[in-house]
This record gives sequence, structure tokens and C-alpha cells, in this order.
Amino acid sequence: MARLTRVQQQARTRASVLAAARREFVEYGYASARVDRIAERAELTRGAVYSNFPSKRALYLSVLVDLVESAEAVEPARRPGSVGDALGAFARTWSERLPLAGDTATGGRLRLRSLVGVIDDEPARAVLAQVARLEALLLAVGLESCAPDGPAARRVRLAELALTLLGGSGLLAEMAPGFGDPFDRARACEHLAGLELADTWAPPHLPHIGPADPCQDAWAPPAGLVDRITGAPVDLGADGLVAVLGARRLAAAEEAVRSPRPGEQVTVVVVTRDPAETGGLVRLRVGDLVACLRQVFPPGTWRSLRLVIDDEAAAASAIGLSGVDDDTEAAVRVRGGAIVARGHGRGAAHAAATAGTTHDTRPQEAAT
Repeated sequence: MARLTRVQQQARTRASVLAAARREFVEYGYASARVDRIAERAELTRGAVYSNFPSKRALYLSVLVDLVESAEAVEPARRPGSVGDALGAFARTWSERLPLAGDTATGGRLRLRSLVGVIDDEPARAVLAQVARLEALLLAVGLESCAPDGPAARRVRLAELALTLLGGSGLLAEMAPGFGDPFDRARACEHLAGLELADTWAPPHLPHIGPADPCQDAWAPPAGLVDRITGAPVDLGADGLVAVLGARRLAAAEEAVRSPRPGEQVTVVVVTRDPAETGGLVRLRVGDLVACLRQVFPPGTWRSLRLVIDDEAAAASAIGLSGVDDDTEAAVRVRGGAIVARGHGRGAAHAAATAGTTHDTRPQEAAT
């Protein structure tokens, strides 16, 4: 039998740890799980576990990410007939995670992708709040695609409301199993579409953002990046906007989506200094949401938006950033194979997207 390569051995070790950890979390839950027992289950040393996962939280998040990514794929959806139809379909798809009658309390929490007791410190909570804003934007772009004719109204507040309702039902399912009817929640989400929320996009800081720096720099985009929305490889060589956002600046993704002219390619690149925990949290929440969105909206819904989670900060390095952290916010505009504008700090995506045009801060529609 041929000897395994180092990469193959690492992959096998990682898979063994994840399988053992999943059994441990199902049996004991997150709080009572022990890394020593996980190592014993995997027939490895404690050091071997920590060489692959630096903390119990990182391991738990990896188990959930593996659970989401290994779920059975579904056929692409047809475009929903209305915003209400889309919300109802999304709610029904989301509700598939609710615990089943035979699930234990700890197994049900894993099925729910529960983060109760896992995200328990202020830095992680701040990141989770930003990820929730990104989730609402992705759902909103889908809802906005349901407009029959003409420009779509902004649907971010509606998406936030639907995610709040479903998130609360998940907490109730964890704390009070069996409470409420999932079909009632789906119908309630359908009716949310009829609310008048006066939803507009006009961030008060936009009028005070300075212009981007014009330039004509060589652009050598990194290869190997993957769009987390479609799962397809990302080619950053095309014209468009590339926004690099730290995990505590993800709310700025909407500026990247709204600011360019309709049809321009937008790539949002998420970076962090802590790929194992912070990156794992972003990967989990985005992957879980996208798995639901794919069952409701057709693939072309986000054709002008790509989302990359860049653990190695390759894209950040390519645009000239010497280092990244959770507060990074920078953007470049690419045209003709060169970087023609650079934005830094708050409002970077808006500044870079509007470089060379009238600095219009009026609300614009999603680049869908």
C-alpha cells in the first residue's frame, strides 16, 4: 500500500478529529465537551487535536461548518413569484434545521447550529452582529430580485425582520422544544412582505467621505479564491470593485453593493487575523444562510456580487495592504487590468466605486 503524503495524512487526521468531535458534542454538548475525550475517540493525542484546531470553539465551529457543507445539495430554485413567496419558501427551508422528535437536547443544539454559550465574549459578539448584517444583505438582494418591473425597493430591513423572527424561533426550539408551528412561522414571514418599513439606503457618513486616490497600478489578482455564494472559482481579473473588509466591518458590504453603477462586478473579500475562530464563525453563518438561499432563488440572483472568505489575506496583499485585522476596510476599482482607484478607511468601497464619476451619495439599487 502506498505511503500517504503529508497532505493526505493531515486531511485524514482532520477528518478523524471532526468525526470524533461531532460525537462528543452530540453526547455532551459544547460546554461539557472535553478535548481529551475527543482525542481518545479519534485515537490521537491531545496535541494532534490542537495542531489542527487551536481551541474547542474553533473545533465546534468546524464541526458545524462541516455539517452545513456536507448537506445534500438541492436543485437550483426557480425565481419566486413575489417577495412574500420568497420569504415563505426561505422560512420553510430554514425550519428544516429544527430538532426532530428523537433528537437529544445536545444533538438538537448541533442540528440548530446553536451558538448559545459558544459566542460568549464581546469581540466575538461584535463579529456576530456584523455577520448578521451581511446575512440580511444577502437575503435582501434575493428579495429585491423579485421586483416584477423597474428598480427594486431596498429590502434590507425586511430581511432583518425575517431573520429575527426565525432566529427567535430557533432559540425557542432550543429552550422549549415543540413550541410553535413551523408552518405558522412560514406564513407569518410571507405576510411580512406587506409591511411598510420605509426602507431607504442613505448612510449619514457618505457625504463626508473623501474621494478615492486615483492611480494606475499593476493588478496581479490572486488565484484559487472561491465565491461563497455560488461555490465557483473567482476571477478577480475582470473590471469591477474589490472591497476588503475585516470581520468587524462587514456592514460596509452594502456600500460595496449599492455604490457601483448597475451591472458592475462587485467582490467582497472578508479577512481576519483569526481564521480558526473568527473566520470559522463567518464561514458557518454565511454557508448556512447560502444553503437556504440556493433552495429559494435561482443561481443568477447574485450574478454581480461575489463573496470571498480569504483566510490567507491573498487578495488584501494583492491590493497592497501590508496587514489585516478585523477592522480592515479598503477597496480598489479595477479597469483594463489595472487598479485605477484606491479607497481606505470608512466608506472605502463607496469612494473607490464612485471614483471618476460625480460623487453622488443618493441611494442606489443593488448591483444585481
